[in-house]
Amino acid sequence: MPGSLPVNQNIEILENGKTIRDIIDSKIKELDSAPFFVANLDCVLKAHLRWTKNLPRVKPFYAVKCNDKPTVVSMLSALGTGFDCASKGEIQLALSLGVTPDKIIYANPTKPSYHIKYAASQGVDTMTFDNEEELLKISSLHAQAKLVLRIAVDHSKSLKKLNLKFGATLSSAGKLLERAAQLGLQVIGVSFHVGCLCTDSLTFKRAIADSRHVFDMAKSLGFKMSLLDIGGGFTGTDRFVNFDEFSEVINESLDEFFPSESGVRIIAEPGRYFVESAFTLAVNVIAKKTVMNETEENCDNTESGPDRTMEYYINDGVFGSISSVLNFPDVKIEPYLHRVKSDYKSVIWGPTCDCIDKVLENYWIPELRVGDWLLMDNAGAYTLSICSDFNNFERALIYFSASADTYNRFIYICSHSSPTTTRSHSLHPPLSSSHPDTDPAPPQI
Repeated sequence: MPGSLPVNQNIEILENGKTIRDIIDSKIKELDSAPFFVANLDCVLKAHLRWTKNLPRVKPFYAVKCNDKPTVVSMLSALGTGFDCASKGEIQLALSLGVTPDKIIYANPTKPSYHIKYAASQGVDTMTFDNEEELLKISSLHAQAKLVLRIAVDHSKSLKKLNLKFGATLSSAGKLLERAAQLGLQVIGVSFHVGCLCTDSLTFKRAIADSRHVFDMAKSLGFKMSLLDIGGGFTGTDRFVNFDEFSEVINESLDEFFPSESGVRIIAEPGRYFVESAFTLAVNVIAKKTVMNETEENCDNTESGPDRTMEYYINDGVFGSISSVLNFPDVKIEPYLHRVKSDYKSVIWGPTCDCIDKVLENYWIPELRVGDWLLMDNAGAYTLSICSDFNNFERALIYFSASADTYNRFIYICSHSSPTTTRSHSLHPPLSSSHPDTDPAPPQI
């Protein structure tokens, strides 16, 4: 069924007290030393329920780039989300899983011409732009497109400042809108992105206020503006940024600048919000060496191996699943089993022949042995989707799991949906659980 959960996917049911840790234990014994992910799909459902409760006016369009595994995309499709696609390949993936073109926004302001042609051929009409050259391409390749102007907003409180690359300034927005009008193009909305790991909720308020200004400019030129895309930047945990606080500011700002009676449709592009906490990566120590320190100046802990640094080599690294996540404070790597109390200054390398493949340094952990394991939590975002095959090392395997309640909910949704049915955010199927309407518990690790 289009948009349904792929029931042929091997999804291990968490029942009779089974936990994610139990699955990790069994896979370690089964796989010998291959890297692997264990995903708890309960986290995806929990994130969805929290989103619809906190931001009822904001329709999520999942950022496929964040984690493009078909199981994830299919589940979110079954829940009724839309999809933020940035390329022909991502559009193809979404369409192949039954997502309809109207549920896709082509949210890349700088698109290859043949990708625009493909989007046009598939009826994917909603797309972003931030420059005149893009307008000229779209005018010749997809004149019926529904355009969304990406504007640059304050990103000073964000870890990754996407507006260095994308977004039209407010001073240039008017000229771009005038050019779009001259070309006979249809501009329907405004989008922005506050950047990754934004720590200041008021950044959203300022961005929404700026969007209102651009809306008014566009309306003065005769455009019928109907869409506001508030982008991404939502984290998957509350460890450093509180989603409830951000939601409150966003809701208040929308009510002030885009009240419900305005008729403007509000969407967002969350990625890591849905998948970050759902995935745990397990990696194996494949080699080890001890480097004696020449001076005590290199030592920070005189009681914990001041004379040596332990260097470990693991079976995944920065060319694989660990290429971008280590800059994010939500992610941590810890030994799976602590055999001793003493900590040693350690370096962790990936498996490839490149010296860039350094995962961690100045890292104090108990001494490990070859064959030991480390776990990386909150590893669902920008890991699987951007790993490479450098040195032809194997990619990490993926094992999906879900509670019986979560699995049954999805089966129920899929069996009661059709390609022409608009799916509801409500999840109240008749389940065997005594508490079918409660949020699923976070994973037990």
